[in-house]
Amino acid sequence: MNLILIFIAAAVTNNFVLTYFLGICPFIGVSNRLESAFGMGMATTFVMTLAATVTWLINHYLLIPLHIEFLEYVTFILTIASLVQLVEMFIRKTSPELYRALGIYLPLITTNCAILGLTLFVVLRNYAFLEAVIFGFGAGVGFTLALVVMAGIREELEFADVPKPLKGTGITLIIAGLLALAFMGFGGLISS
Repeated sequence: MNLILIFIAAAVTNNFVLTYFLGICPFIGVSNRLESAFGMGMATTFVMTLAATVTWLINHYLLIPLHIEFLEYVTFILTIASLVQLVEMFIRKTSPELYRALGIYLPLITTNCAILGLTLFVVLRNYAFLEAVIFGFGAGVGFTLALVVMAGIREELEFADVPKPLKGTGITLIIAGLLALAFMGFGGLISS
């Protein structure tokens, strides 16, 4: 039951994008089209799950036994960068169209603060191995959910009568704020 709660919390009630405001750059930048948003979400979910797994192992079997926990940030950043390079090579080889659609945002997963935040939350919350993996996967699913919902709304906004001063970034930020409020409302349902 605890694993289910960790997953739901990471995906919905404590959504990294809409609750912690981590990963806003790809959230705003890639959410123009549903296909690219979904592809970016899947790539990020994969990286988040792997990052949670690998950094947990590194932390518990290397950093803690050697008493060099102060190297967590550097180690985690290097691990995330390596994982992103693997994902980028895989997507370039298997789906060149998706690779072109994601453009510069794919390498930017390396600097996505949501992934670094995820690895640090795993340490701070002292998750066990399986909890860390579920947390990473749930956070990735939540990231994908936020991207896809935003992309769907932005595609519909192309046909809406939006006032000229709000077109583009203005309406995007308003919608992001409303989505954040909606996701925070889920937190009230769970804690009741």
